[in-house]
Amino acid sequence: MKRKLLITGAAGRIGNVIYRGLQENGRYDVAGADIQADESQGILQMDVADEAHLAELTQGVDTVLHFAWIKDNEDFLGKVLPGNVSGAYKLFEAAVQNGVRRMVFASSNHATGFYKTDEKTEPTDPYRPDSFYGLSKCYIELLGRLYSDQGKISSFNIRIGNFPGDDRPHSERAGHIWISERDMLQLIVCCIEADEGLKYLNLYGTSANSDNYYNIGYLEDLIGYRPQDDATKLLEQAKAAGREVRQDETVYQGGQEL
Repeated sequence: MKRKLLITGAAGRIGNVIYRGLQENGRYDVAGADIQADESQGILQMDVADEAHLAELTQGVDTVLHFAWIKDNEDFLGKVLPGNVSGAYKLFEAAVQNGVRRMVFASSNHATGFYKTDEKTEPTDPYRPDSFYGLSKCYIELLGRLYSDQGKISSFNIRIGNFPGDDRPHSERAGHIWISERDMLQLIVCCIEADEGLKYLNLYGTSANSDNYYNIGYLEDLIGYRPQDDATKLLEQAKAAGREVRQDETVYQGGQEL
């Protein structure tokens, strides 16, 4: 019997790549939802404020891939908290109610963006969000920590780096945090299939970049993740071919120059 997956934010830049890729994979029964339905792709309508509908969407689901997000870094009280943090709480509650095995959340490198670029950051290091956006990701990672510690659900948080949605990084800074489409899909499958004994996990989502800010080598033994692409090599190739590569190195990993 195939695992049933629910992908929220399935029409978004990252969510749609995952939605289509997992459908093509053929190993899973995949459902996608977003704030607006897309009949052409089979994406269902979903409102994170509608608790009854969330309970309906999570029925029979093995793993929720939570990639839905309201993009507003300024209106923290008016949009970010109710739309993202409260919405994640309601989704967790629905998932637990229906016996969902695992939640995989699209967190961000901005949860630790105020570490400097010359520091090697580990997932176990203290939070250092660089923005209200990063702060809201921290809140939701901690929601997963609580539900996991309570024994209600397994919770994984992928701190995604740079995902432009095409075949290469486009700047010097992106070279430290970039993840390719095929590596993102592989990482998602690894998180879905990871050992049942892993109840909580924070990890950085990047390709095998030679100049990575983060150590991700341990993920091969832990969850089987073997990234195939290297942003550093692709940037060198782009420069050799005369393509534009933005010079945007910063003091802090999240991109700030304060």
